Amino acid sequence: MVKARKLLNWGRRAGGAAIVALPLTLAACGGDGPRDLLARATAPCPQIGIISDAADLSRFRTGAQADLTALVVNASISGFQAKCDYTSDRDGLVVSVTPDFTIERGPASTGSTVDVPYMVAVVGNNDQVISRATYTLRAAFPPNVAKMTSRGEEVSITLTGGVAQAAQRQVLLGFVLSPEELAANRRRGPR
Repeated sequence: MVKARKLLNWGRRAGGAAIVALPLTLAACGGDGPRDLLARATAPCPQIGIISDAADLSRFRTGAQADLTALVVNASISGFQAKCDYTSDRDGLVVSVTPDFTIERGPASTGSTVDVPYMVAVVGNNDQVISRATYTLRAAFPPNVAKMTSRGEEVSITLTGGVAQAAQRQVLLGFVLSPEELAANRRRGPR
């Protein structure tokens, strides 16, 4: 504390030049050249989100009415982890997304595992789907457990065409739904 006061007092006596020169001097001490700073620069991320109409999955036994006794699985995408980095040649972005799920086994479930299909899509201008990949999360329930949380696999997506253009895209997560399941989600609305 005393050293800081002395430095500030000295800076006032020197007309403030020491205060201006101090950050420049400290920055020079690191030895970081422009290349080092560029290598440590944080990459921008595109907008990453969950499709509201596809954030929930209620799957019923085939051919049965949509009621609780026929429920096989009820799942929701509860969140995600994401990180972005530059491509090796710095002309695009590498986006890594790991979804989180809450999964509940229904009364009509016949086994201890449930497969939950989900997708990751890249969307460009005018909501045009540029790419889409599907994945399956296999949820294995321990005995006497009906509800659990689980994390999907990390998905890495390379967005090319320049960093600025790549950062303008969207990466969206959602369940792979049948037309009936999608219509039910839209009727019910977000949970």
